[in-house]
Amino acid sequence: MNKKIIGIGCLGLIVLFTVIVGFWMSSSYNHLVQSQEQAKTAFSYIDVVLKRNQQNLNSLEQILRKVTSFNQETLEHMVEARAKATQTTIDPSNCTPEQMRQWSQAQGEFSQALGRLMVIHEADYPELKGNEQFSRVMVELEGAVNRLSEARRKYNEAVQSYNIDIRSFPRNLLAGMFGFTPMYLYEAPEGTEQNTTDFSGLNE
Repeated sequence: MNKKIIGIGCLGLIVLFTVIVGFWMSSSYNHLVQSQEQAKTAFSYIDVVLKRNQQNLNSLEQILRKVTSFNQETLEHMVEARAKATQTTIDPSNCTPEQMRQWSQAQGEFSQALGRLMVIHEADYPELKGNEQFSRVMVELEGAVNRLSEARRKYNEAVQSYNIDIRSFPRNLLAGMFGFTPMYLYEAPEGTEQNTTDFSGLNE
């Protein structure tokens, strides 16, 4: 009788332990998924800002090509950098450090080329005076600089949180088991962060 009670007790403990472990695994797995998705969502907002930039730059390009006194070489450089930036795409949850570096570099070159256009003033080009479309596009682009900086900050914070989750014990056991790999920060290439700061107050 005692052996039977002990056996039932042991079985109960095993079942309880299994339930607890299963609950922990389910909860931890869902947490890792949520953490990863938050980082991917933050990156998608960066993509939204960049695509919005593309639309505004298309308008700016059309305007500036009509300005005969404007340095067309500067415009062509921006167009080339834009093409390279749009052709370089990544999945932040499944990329190598080198792929992230190449993507960041392409976006940085585009930002630098854009910066050369953002110092344009209507007073320097009579053809632009009173051009409401030009004024609107410039305001949009200057705002986009700040939006991109904020989007990059939020993405990097989400990535840091996710990377801590997959490295922390005991969640790191599940991370390795289910293929959760590190994500990489979006670091502005050297020189572009300073440019971003300079451009944010052009119309002040």
